[in-house]
Amino acid sequence: MLEGPKVPNEKEFEKVLEFLNHKLRPEQGWSIDKEYPTVLNMANRHNMNIVMSEDRIVSHAVLKTLIVKSPHLIYKVGAIGSVVTDEEFRNQGLSHKILNESLNSAKQQNCDVAILWTNLYDFYRKLGFELGGYEISLSFERTMAYDSAQYKYSKDKNVSVEALAKIYSQHSVATIRSQDEFRKFLSIPNTQLYTVWNLNGTLAGYAIEGKGADLSNYIHEWGGSVTAIKNLLGYISHVKNHPFHFIAPRHSVNLINELRKYADYVNEGYLGMIRITNFEGLALKIKKAFRNVGVSDFVFEKSNGAILFGCNGDLYTIESEKDLIPLLFGPVDFDTQDIFKPETAQKLKTLLPLPLWIWGWDSV
Repeated sequence: MLEGPKVPNEKEFEKVLEFLNHKLRPEQGWSIDKEYPTVLNMANRHNMNIVMSEDRIVSHAVLKTLIVKSPHLIYKVGAIGSVVTDEEFRNQGLSHKILNESLNSAKQQNCDVAILWTNLYDFYRKLGFELGGYEISLSFERTMAYDSAQYKYSKDKNVSVEALAKIYSQHSVATIRSQDEFRKFLSIPNTQLYTVWNLNGTLAGYAIEGKGADLSNYIHEWGGSVTAIKNLLGYISHVKNHPFHFIAPRHSVNLINELRKYADYVNEGYLGMIRITNFEGLALKIKKAFRNVGVSDFVFEKSNGAILFGCNGDLYTIESEKDLIPLLFGPVDFDTQDIFKPETAQKLKTLLPLPLWIWGWDSV
């Protein structure tokens, strides 16, 4: 007989880790909680959901709430991950049930949106998710020059978390983190920290490669000026002498334009699969943001079971919250879509697409 979805009790927590290690990390030399130190821990147990068969865990999903700052609004994001069902119990709807429980938890905690990373697009669309946002991946296959006269470089992890946090805080879109979280992230297995230093000994930039069993050869976290990052990637290309990839948000325009000169390949993809979990709260935030930039006639509301979206009388009727995702976060380009009048499109482009980004350490 199946029990759940439910939150695991304290005694069941170790069984959760055993189940996830067996299903997701069968050949690693560490436990999966070492890869996700801020997610798979007792303090976040209330955001875990499991299904049990007798004394055995057969399905799991976990939620991690994130506060993400951006130039015009602050999001509360529910990141969902470690979604897995035992092979013997698949095709019984357990994943749907356990994900719905995670979504309910996100709603109860007033998350504006939920996000997850998957290639099972059709499965998650049935749960209201849609691909949205932007992720730019630049691939480097050759070594690049770097300035050794103006900067010093290191791959030593013995770096002040205060210095890293100071550089990180300069990002315009980022999860709000504590220094203790930085310490935990640096302890993740297979994490390589690269740093670039000014000659006076102050940190100029950093880059993070790898995260446990994931993101090998991917720089998924970084911080610093365009010049510092460009030179640090040059240093990394010589240290690795192996192709690697650099992930960046679309709003890092100056850095991306500079790195395009050296990249062998550039891929423009999606941030992830996103679902709105608090329409009213998110709508209020977005309408306030538009008013703050002088657009007072922005309309974003539900009426007669549909969603009205636009400015003044130039409104687009949307049947599903899922269809809002590309409009709010991209990749819909209002200039190329025959949806709105040119003057309305210009108003919407004042803020849209909304910049949303989840750095690699925060992914679940």
